[in-house]
Amino acid sequence: MRIVVAILIFGIIILIHELGHFILARVNGIEVLDFSIGMGPRLCGFHAFGTQFSVRLLPIGGACMMLGENEDQNMNNEKSFYAKNVWQRIAVLFAGPGFNFILAFLFSVIIIGVAGYDPAKVTGVTKGGPAAEAGLLEGDIITKINHSGISLGREVQGYLDYHTLSEKPVTLTVRRNGKKVKIAVTPAQYSRYLLGFTYSGTETGKAEVLEVSEGYPIAAAGLLAGDVITGIDDTKIKTGGELMAYFDQKPLTGEEINVTYVRNGEEMTVAVTPQFVSMGYSLGFAYNLAREDATAFQAVRYSFSEVKYWIVETARGLSRLVTGKLKSNEIGSAVAIVDAIGDTYEASVEYGVKDTVLNLLYITVLLSANLGVMNLLPIPALDGGKLLFCAIEVVRGKPVDREKEGMVHFIGMVLLMLLMVFLLFNDIKNVFFS
Repeated sequence: MRIVVAILIFGIIILIHELGHFILARVNGIEVLDFSIGMGPRLCGFHAFGTQFSVRLLPIGGACMMLGENEDQNMNNEKSFYAKNVWQRIAVLFAGPGFNFILAFLFSVIIIGVAGYDPAKVTGVTKGGPAAEAGLLEGDIITKINHSGISLGREVQGYLDYHTLSEKPVTLTVRRNGKKVKIAVTPAQYSRYLLGFTYSGTETGKAEVLEVSEGYPIAAAGLLAGDVITGIDDTKIKTGGELMAYFDQKPLTGEEINVTYVRNGEEMTVAVTPQFVSMGYSLGFAYNLAREDATAFQAVRYSFSEVKYWIVETARGLSRLVTGKLKSNEIGSAVAIVDAIGDTYEASVEYGVKDTVLNLLYITVLLSANLGVMNLLPIPALDGGKLLFCAIEVVRGKPVDREKEGMVHFIGMVLLMLLMVFLLFNDIKNVFFS
């Protein structure tokens, strides 16, 4: 079922992409020779309107082959792709990614109409913190951080994830009682005392140490992963929940504490002095990430924001890839996507049909927006690479030699195939052997 659901989602996204090319090609009088969903050997199909429609074996791509695209075809035929003017060709090439963005928008309308949206609402302001001192109020709706427009709570999170805070003031533009208010917030450096370990925080399970960080007090005191904490000073600890409640009620300070733990049936007690650690900068406010009911107007309005959010997130992911901040095991191909879709399906199905459909629509929005962005990259063989040659033609006033352009796209296709092979093996390693 995981595979069936993944094939269905892939099929919809690819169908819409190729349909965009097909419709704009026919509108501009270009003959479409082959319209395929999938790659590899042909499974079935039919011939209509001068086009061979096919479903192929591998559901990981598609094609909308137009007359004149290949150098061995008649490029001078009035129905060929290159017989059309540059703006007509640009429209046909952009239509594929454009239809992916439209699909993402339409599915977002359904999701927001049913499940609501996450407004960028301030849900709490730390008393005495920088945001409070600057005048930010609970209930303010953030519309801009510095020069970046904000519509969703996730966009606040995304901005803060990709822009490291410092002592430099941050300008928040908020909507308050229907009026626009600008607030300059100077981030404050915040610190806390740490012992340097993680533990199982369940209400019924033991307070077992899961991980010990090197260079921190707990490691220096000799505790190891697997030890079970049974007491802090004079307080007995029976569960992870009790340990969590203890730290909530008695936050760590610079004062020494006694930690009692059990290892191999033997109980030991060690004195530990918490370490003061700088945790970076904070603006001192909390924001909404939960969804609220939306009106029909809001469903349409915030669907644009939803698509924009995924376009920006895709671009940020690409920037991390280019700058080397993305590790090889974080990059995946179709196998990783199928695995993610399967996990989403299995995690949702127990909550009923509604939640399952909404979650699958949500991942379709993500993938469709992602495919739209990826196809607009100026890489040979992709729509973006072909659009780049059209842009050069607009600037030069004449086209690049078709034979040379074809050779560039051929080399690009070979490199893309090699990349797909690398990602496939990377996925197999991560999914099945990690």
